[in-house]
Amino acid sequence: MGFTRLGPSLLFGVSLAGSMILLALAMKHLPVGTAYAVWVGIGAAGAAIAAAFLYQEPVSLLRAMFLVLLIGSIIGLKWTA
Repeated sequence: MGFTRLGPSLLFGVSLAGSMILLALAMKHLPVGTAYAVWVGIGAAGAAIAAAFLYQEPVSLLRAMFLVLLIGSIIGLKWTA
């Protein structure tokens, strides 16, 4: 598919720019490793949750538990920074 449609491509570009800006702002207050780990973790958890809702990917109990663990780890990293 790629970037063949203008609307989704623009939404992606704006979202990417916003994400980078927010990461840069977070790095003013958090160590780089923590900020990056939180940024990646939010993206990974968000993608998994979105796929479950948008594409009806199956969510087993074990997968849900690991998503909760991932989100808990993100929160823990932020609290301990």
